[in-house]
Amino acid sequence: MSRWTVLVNHEEQYGLFPAGRPSPGGWRPAGFEGTEEECVAHVDQVWTDLRPLSLRRATAGQSGS
Repeated sequence: MSRWTVLVNHEEQYGLFPAGRPSPGGWRPAGFEGTEEECVAHVDQVWTDLRPLSLRRATAGQSGS
């Protein structure tokens, strides 16, 4: 059974990557590892706002305008 790790980038976007391999540039471990199905379920639970961090910040600054 393949093991996967959940990664996150500077924009707080999530992805899966094979466990035991170095994270690709711009990505860091998010602290969860498991089967592909377990990792997808974890990402679905924690990544509720799919907008990149920069867009969330920009639109938060516009609220009330």
